[in-house]
Amino acid sequence: MSFQQLEPPLPVHVLDKGSGYAFAVIDYGQEHNLIWVTAINDTGEIWCAPNPRVRLQANWTMGRAKPPALTPRDNGDCSGSAEPLKVQTVKPN
Repeated sequence: MSFQQLEPPLPVHVLDKGSGYAFAVIDYGQEHNLIWVTAINDTGEIWCAPNPRVRLQANWTMGRAKPPALTPRDNGDCSGSAEPLKVQTVKPN
């Protein structure tokens, strides 16, 4: 396990939590996602978010557009796939 403080903190968006600054990263090893320790701007909460839930914020000067995962759909939902997944149980022969 390693803990790395980020200096300077990175502006990120945590899906379902909001925008904030990641100030540390926790790496539990090869079988786990990186964990971003993030202070959320609107609430002041600190969340440890797994890597798939974290996106860099847009940065015009760096040429980084707003990530597609943050563009709301018609119903305002910005996480997950557009269509619900259907699970089918398959029994072995």
